[in-house]
Amino acid sequence: MTRTRSTPCMTTLSPTIRNGALLFLAASSLLGVACGVRDTSASPEPEQSSAMTSADHTNPATSSASGSEKSADVAAKERLVRSDEEWRRLLTPEQYRILRQAGTERAFTGAYWDTKEAGLYSCAGCGQELFVSDTKFDSGCGWPAFFEKIEGANIVEKPDHSHGMVRTEVVCGRCDGHLGHIFPDGPPPTGMRYCINSAAMTFEPANAD
Repeated sequence: MTRTRSTPCMTTLSPTIRNGALLFLAASSLLGVACGVRDTSASPEPEQSSAMTSADHTNPATSSASGSEKSADVAAKERLVRSDEEWRRLLTPEQYRILRQAGTERAFTGAYWDTKEAGLYSCAGCGQELFVSDTKFDSGCGWPAFFEKIEGANIVEKPDHSHGMVRTEVVCGRCDGHLGHIFPDGPPPTGMRYCINSAAMTFEPANAD
């Protein structure tokens, strides 16, 4: 005769033991919920896409067309503020008179009025890149003249009614240094003439190391 092995179950336990086991299981379930234990059998939550992650971080390789454009853009946007005492210490007397006091050098006396060498012109006060030699032309006025600024250069135009004239002053948008004036009598393609004081700029030759 084959004997069948019986399997213990809740129905064969005494009422006291059965009730205790049920209480233990209920308590364990509540404890798991309170501690934030997740059911691993459930489908995992979708991970954040790489597109969303990359949107939160700028890729330096694609944020600008070139390193030079990026550096020019940074220099243009970063404001440079100095005290009058600092400007007097850092600039030559002629640079201070022109950049900080809106002075004007005499025509045909500046260092760059007749410069034809290829290179880069920057603000003498803060170093912001302003003009390239390709846009410089001989206007006959006795000051360096350019028909176009560097793309992205922060040059601010202001109305100027000094000396009984109506003109448009141009200042460096980064350090507020006076550069000169702009006139609508330049050559193509812009038809504009930036008439700039030599002392307001520095010049770096294109073949400089």
